[in-house]
Amino acid sequence: MVDVDFLLMSPPTIGIGTQKKARLRTLKDEIKRFIFANPGCSAQSIVSYLSNEKKFRNHGLTPRKVGFFIPRHLKTDIRWWQDHTAGRRVYGPDAEE
Repeated sequence: MVDVDFLLMSPPTIGIGTQKKARLRTLKDEIKRFIFANPGCSAQSIVSYLSNEKKFRNHGLTPRKVGFFIPRHLKTDIRWWQDHTAGRRVYGPDAEE
């Protein structure tokens, strides 16, 4: 007799997360490309560019998430400083780049 529950179960998900890594790499590349083209930009302008021009609408990007993402994943390539007139962080390429 065949166990019916076993046949209805989905196969085990044993992957290495390739799509997740590819999305992360694409997001990093696009953020770096925008910042290198527009030094002194804010997180809000980065989110606007990614959501509207690059159609990254399903990524759930917010300026807060981008503000946490850049120091965590791009700290070797991107530096930030405080814009005291607007009271926000602005991003630019690292001095060695």
